[in-house]
Amino acid sequence: MDKKTYFITGGAGFIGSHLSELLLKNGHRVLALDNFSTGSEKNIEGLIDNENYHFVRASLDDDIVVDRMASESDIIIHLAAAVGVMLIVERPVHTIRTNIMGTEKILDAALRYNSRVLLASTSEVYGKGVSIPFAEEDDVLLGASSKNRWAYAATKMVDEFLGLAYHQEYGLEVVPFRLFNTVGARQTGQYGMVVPRFVQQAMNNEDITVFGTGDQSRCFCDVRDIIRALYDLSLHADSPGQVFNIGSQNEISITGLAEKVIEITGSSSGIKYIPYDEAYAPGFEDMERRVPDLSRINKLIGWESEYSIDDILNSVHDSLK
Repeated sequence: MDKKTYFITGGAGFIGSHLSELLLKNGHRVLALDNFSTGSEKNIEGLIDNENYHFVRASLDDDIVVDRMASESDIIIHLAAAVGVMLIVERPVHTIRTNIMGTEKILDAALRYNSRVLLASTSEVYGKGVSIPFAEEDDVLLGASSKNRWAYAATKMVDEFLGLAYHQEYGLEVVPFRLFNTVGARQTGQYGMVVPRFVQQAMNNEDITVFGTGDQSRCFCDVRDIIRALYDLSLHADSPGQVFNIGSQNEISITGLAEKVIEITGSSSGIKYIPYDEAYAPGFEDMERRVPDLSRINKLIGWESEYSIDDILNSVHDSLK
């Protein structure tokens, strides 16, 4: 197999650091960029001495750095973004600017050097969709623009539109992918990520705080499964120009998740329910269910998730210990 040079934005983040490890293990060269807004030095400390790994601490605003790294890259995996519901609700301007302008810069750089681009999107783009499971060609229904909770979904839809437009108009190889609740070791609860937050609360024997009724359900997918999908999509000849769901179909309610966390950690924690209006902002809206249709990615690369929710929670528990 040919050795490729990958440029990963958000390379010191939760997903980016795991992906870098896999790429290096498979003999590729990795150029990573991160400004440590959500990523951390600790995530990549085991990679720095690898001769095939090069890290730059910079943001997507640094045009010279982005251009130089893109110029050396065969494949760009654009993971850098404003993430987490808490951050989106509290800093909507930052969210919109970071996500849309950052993606445009990456696509422009990729076009200059004819690099393939994988664009990270999200299950949030399905909004209040009621057709379960969510398929890539489904119509979407977002909430009103007065609810900034939907700003993140809208920015990621624009990212997808931009990427697919570059593919259609310029022939650039672009692969947007929609992640469904990716979790695992190294994820931080800092921006409202539910699994590490629950596990940390359980380890401290504090009440686990469930926002809303707890009846809302999600499908959590291990980062080890996610990076395997990204790697295969990055190399497949037929992936450009298509959007792909990547996630698990093992659905669990948030209350059920809290109960399982208590069981796995052996915690004495109780469960405390906090209304959305108190947790976020008045009028906050959420999705009741989020289940991906995986037939498209399964048909192309034969991918499906392998790790169970118990595997995931044990992995997060071990990493936080």
